[in-house]
Amino acid sequence: MNQELRSKLDEKGLLELSVHSSDIPKPGKGEVVVQIEAAPINPSDVAVLFGMSNMITPALIGTTADPKPLVYPPAILGHFKRRVGKSLPSGNEGSGTVIDAGEGAEHLKGKVVALFGANCFAKYRCVPAQACIVMNEGTTALDAAASCVNPYTVLAMVETMKLEGHKAIINTAAASNLGQMLVKVCKSDGIALINIVRRKEQVDLLKSIGASYVVNSSEESFKDDLIKAIGETGATLAFECIGGGSMTNDILDAMEKSILSKQEAYSVYGSVTKKQVYIYGGLSQQPTVLNRSYGMYWNVGGWLVTPIIQRVGPEGFAKMKKRVADEIKTTFKSEFHKTISLSEACEPDNIAAYVKAGSGLKYLVNPQL
Repeated sequence: MNQELRSKLDEKGLLELSVHSSDIPKPGKGEVVVQIEAAPINPSDVAVLFGMSNMITPALIGTTADPKPLVYPPAILGHFKRRVGKSLPSGNEGSGTVIDAGEGAEHLKGKVVALFGANCFAKYRCVPAQACIVMNEGTTALDAAASCVNPYTVLAMVETMKLEGHKAIINTAAASNLGQMLVKVCKSDGIALINIVRRKEQVDLLKSIGASYVVNSSEESFKDDLIKAIGETGATLAFECIGGGSMTNDILDAMEKSILSKQEAYSVYGSVTKKQVYIYGGLSQQPTVLNRSYGMYWNVGGWLVTPIIQRVGPEGFAKMKKRVADEIKTTFKSEFHKTISLSEACEPDNIAAYVKAGSGLKYLVNPQL
């Protein structure tokens, strides 16, 4: 019997998280059935399951021993009207063992594979064989659990830098699992990277794994430190996962000041060096504040992994997948705080924890428990 996690919002604002049962799928030509054994809970998964993770508190949902119904007020319900009445699967990535295969994919039976965008909060998934990352011998499903979302994001960031002609990268909330992967990739590939964190222990952590530039946003010297680092690296590209508040503005301002410090000519329009910040996360739900004090040649936009994968094409994507498989125990290694079952993912105590999980506190779902 197959089981999968589902999220459904009704017209009154009541959100139900539950485990649904169905038959184990049968593979068609070129397809495989994967027994999912490990699936991380990423922020993108929380967005599918709940939509408004900043609202999920023990006061709102109760505890596992004394649960409360999760009901969204009308103002928020209107924002989610397109998902009302729909039972949504989730689980952006996961890994497991191929237990059945259709014609042309028989060679994958028994292999450990990783999946991307396959609704992996389920016991079994049927997917095209070409969608799998086939892991090297000796790699376990636990090793491969987070093979896609963070590794693909990191490699796509580097590809974005190359495609747009930048020569260095700035990353925020850089002590995250993704941030640590980016440090390792940039060090290996000889790319200058400026890491922005908010605590001293995070500075020490990134320095310990080889980061050359780490600036602490909680220090009074933050803006000066950032300007100096940009001056030394020439960074004109930033990936910003906080989203709300002034961080995007601070980065653009620092880029402009660093550029102007090397120019003698004055222009009311500012520098003619393009400054790009991509917002790829939403750790803060506050508005993004821009005071436009950095001339007229800058851009702020959203950023997703999949369009970059499409731009690099099948050959470039194949190289990404091979690198992830080869370096899954080193560069792309992930650690998990706690492993839970599908049913445990519905318990208020666990929900309150995994929707707020920070660095080092990521939860893993093992649907076979």
